[in-house]
Amino acid sequence: MSARASAWSDYVQLAKPRLNFLIVVSTLVGYYLGMAEDSTWAVLVHTLVGTTLVAFGSSALNQVWEKDTDKLMHRTRTRPLPDARVTPRQATWFGALLSLTGLAELWIFATPLSSMVACATLLSYVVWYTPLKLKTSLSTIAGAVPGALPPLIGWAAATSSLSLPGWVLFGIMFFWQMPHFLAIAWMYRDDYARAGMPLLPVIEPDGRSTGRQAVLYAATTIPVSLLPTLIGLAGPRYLVVALVLGAIVLWLSAEFAATRTHATARRLFFATIIYLPLLWTALVADHASRG
Repeated sequence: MSARASAWSDYVQLAKPRLNFLIVVSTLVGYYLGMAEDSTWAVLVHTLVGTTLVAFGSSALNQVWEKDTDKLMHRTRTRPLPDARVTPRQATWFGALLSLTGLAELWIFATPLSSMVACATLLSYVVWYTPLKLKTSLSTIAGAVPGALPPLIGWAAATSSLSLPGWVLFGIMFFWQMPHFLAIAWMYRDDYARAGMPLLPVIEPDGRSTGRQAVLYAATTIPVSLLPTLIGLAGPRYLVVALVLGAIVLWLSAEFAATRTHATARRLFFATIIYLPLLWTALVADHASRG
């Protein structure tokens, strides 16, 4: 691989495009559900591009913060910063440039409110959540806040408001993340312990609290996921899909809580990855069929 190609690959790794794909999809869902007759596809494109740039920038800045802990964990020690292929200064400039460009695009070409929500996402992720990971197990909850804001960015871009439906989408994504995070924390608990991150599986190694919380959040996700039907954003067909998907994740969360093995955590992890795209697809399809 040439030096130029290698450098390009390193910056792509800083941006984490695969990890951020679902963020962009969730922003698209928020925009589509909020679209009115005067909404334009041009604004949608700018919303998605702006959100993508902010997400890429946030990922790079997060890795600047975590370069030392990343060096201690097996699954992250070969990232560009801990492996010294990119300097912290270079990564900071890269992340700041992407983030500021994305915020400007949202402000100018979408709505100022969408830019402000994206800014809140950036700050809560980089400045709030990332440092908390070394201080408290509650950082998982803090991290779910910026993770749940993308559909609200899309809603704000389409409606210039932060009305109830946008917050319902936020709520779905917030509670969905918790079993997802807890499964990851359990699978990589040794790595997190090595890096000094007091996540729940690290401070309570038997995993009972981790399992109970996974079940609690999975159970809470079910009624929250039904709210689009209750507020008129979707119909009964979506409700059935939401119930089935929620029941599957709850079942796998209960299985994980009962056994607390790597295999059951991995099944729960993959179920949560599949859950959200299927739920968003059902919500968008139902909403489109209703008019």
